[in-house]
Amino acid sequence: MVDRVDIQGVLEQMRTLRSNANMPEIKDTSNSQFANTVEQMRKQIQSASESQAAPDAISGDQAATPVGDVPSFGDMFKSAVDTVNDNQAAAKEIATRYEMGDPKVDLPEVMIALQKSSVSFQAMTQVRNKMIEAYKEIINMPL
Repeated sequence: MVDRVDIQGVLEQMRTLRSNANMPEIKDTSNSQFANTVEQMRKQIQSASESQAAPDAISGDQAATPVGDVPSFGDMFKSAVDTVNDNQAAAKEIATRYEMGDPKVDLPEVMIALQKSSVSFQAMTQVRNKMIEAYKEIINMPL
């Protein structure tokens, strides 16, 4: 039977991660490149929404031109896939250590790593599905 304390701990960690994701400053340095990319995109969206509020300030050509070192969509997607792959590799490694009897690894740690891996993979799969839907819609648009 599953212990309620472990489930509550996992849920608390998920809530903490969600609240940290909504914060403007990113405190997690493990995925700093991905975090910086997300922060740059957030600033661009904010500046674009501000420029739409004041259309006289910036012409249409200037508003469409990205400012600064902006990674391509392919680079961002590759970074996300690499992060998911790293999560899965770490979960597999810690599960193997637990199975081999490593006293430094406990079961809750293994379960959290496996759940983190599973959630990140499911999120990536949903992003892929949305991209495929968008592609199909664009292809089916009349000219």
